Amino acid sequence: MRRAVSRTAALVALYRAMESSRSASTRLFEDPLAPAFLGWRFRCALRLSRLPVVGAAVPWSLIDGHWSGPRGTVAVRTRYIDDVLGRALRSGVNQVVILGAGFDSRAYRIPGIEQARVFEVDHPATQAKKKDVVTRRFGTLPPHVTLAPIDFMVSTLDMVMLDSGYRNETRTFFICEGVTHYLSAPAVDAMFRYVARAAAGSQMVFTYIHRGILDGSVTFSGADTTLTAVRRAGEPYTFGFDPVELPAYLTARKLILVEDVGARTYRERYLIPRGRGQEPLAEFQRAALVEVAGHPPGQRPPLSWPSSP
Repeated sequence: MRRAVSRTAALVALYRAMESSRSASTRLFEDPLAPAFLGWRFRCALRLSRLPVVGAAVPWSLIDGHWSGPRGTVAVRTRYIDDVLGRALRSGVNQVVILGAGFDSRAYRIPGIEQARVFEVDHPATQAKKKDVVTRRFGTLPPHVTLAPIDFMVSTLDMVMLDSGYRNETRTFFICEGVTHYLSAPAVDAMFRYVARAAAGSQMVFTYIHRGILDGSVTFSGADTTLTAVRRAGEPYTFGFDPVELPAYLTARKLILVEDVGARTYRERYLIPRGRGQEPLAEFQRAALVEVAGHPPGQRPPLSWPSSP
């Protein structure tokens, strides 16, 4: 799908670096690796964002003005995925697969993840940049991490994961953040069917865009601007779900919807408690937590969330 490092992966790293630079009382997470993935232009934007007065306005006008609430959306979805991953690790999951890992640094910063086997699956061009950054920071790629190169439009997960040492019989937590909307419908279908063959009780969290912004059936503020921006960047949106139809789609693939969250839930759960309730979010971007069918009835761990500071 790409021959060079993903531009959106770099932009997400910038947004995570900006969120991490907030005060401890207002930030949603801390990602110490994020700045290391930035090129010089984004490093300049990050430095500007840290200036007391200038930082309040410049990044919004230079970056966020071209999109619709992307910085806030990346921040809240990152925190949401951190939370569900942390809960999975505490429940005994010892295998994690990050699909389209980009510059995701969870394998190096989430408490307890070093006890699990982590597979980072992504395009080799992006992985080469990531490996360089990680090895410069830690001296070597940590032993619990395996890089599994793939082009989702050409190769299948069956081929790649078998070669990487993934164990299908082990309860697994899959992360698919910022990936589905760049794939074709058959590629998304193949990925979901692969996940559904994991051990019973395995889970996947994935982000998606509302299909309405692609077919014009639903109007969202800023959607047209966003579609134009990603198309100009060479990484256009190609696939979305209708939230109403999502449960049936999952059921047909032997997956169970546990939770489907959007901007309203993100605000209530993460932003309002930190005095950030007015921060713009992309209303058409959502995240869903699903589970592989076969978990014994009544034994699924209840959803619970850390108390906000």
